[in-house]
Amino acid sequence: MSTELLFREDAYLTRCEARVIAAGERGLQFDRTVFYPMGGGQPGDTGVLLRSDGSTLRIIDTRKGDTADSVLHLTEPGQAQPAIGERVTLELDWDRRYAHMRIHTSLHVLSCVVVAPVTGGNIAVDRGRLDFDIDMSLLDAERIERGVNALIARAVDTETVWITDEALDAHPELVKTMSVQPPRGAGRVRLLKIPGIDLQPCGGTHVRNIGEIGPIKVLRIRNEGRRNKRVEVGFA
Repeated sequence: MSTELLFREDAYLTRCEARVIAAGERGLQFDRTVFYPMGGGQPGDTGVLLRSDGSTLRIIDTRKGDTADSVLHLTEPGQAQPAIGERVTLELDWDRRYAHMRIHTSLHVLSCVVVAPVTGGNIAVDRGRLDFDIDMSLLDAERIERGVNALIARAVDTETVWITDEALDAHPELVKTMSVQPPRGAGRVRLLKIPGIDLQPCGGTHVRNIGEIGPIKVLRIRNEGRRNKRVEVGFA
């Protein structure tokens, strides 16, 4: 069973009406959701489920289901679960999600300042990091910070672009991440476009305009192995 992923079209939606289509130990699944499931280094969303009788359930994590368009919502243990067919309201922990959106988008900008294959990445509320296959001597914190903030200051609008699997295969240079390959098989792939700055496959959530990120600072740079040089950034 698939879920309508509302965050794909509008990452700023904070709530939606939904119907329970599956319930079990792995979590609740709805016909539609604003909750982003953990993936691509971005944590799953948290929030609350509001029932028609006024009671609420805390959603503590969100994971991908068995299919590309299914999302499992995990609730706190010991809470009574809604029945299949029940209509509920889903509401995001917006401050947490928006912080993820800002950090996630900042990592796209970072990948345009440090030009090297990306071997890994992670997103948190107040910081994020990318690992690069690059010589450590080429990473200068002051230069990176200055370059990222100069691009953020352009305040460019972001765009969602869809291309076919075949088009992506014909342009492998669009894929910067070595550790996470974009999903194929659905016929099309979602890309984030920052005009004049970046274009790469990404299924996560991002800010509408990179100016929303605000200034960032390089928190640390360290050697994580022969092919992993880690650059960690956070809000200034």
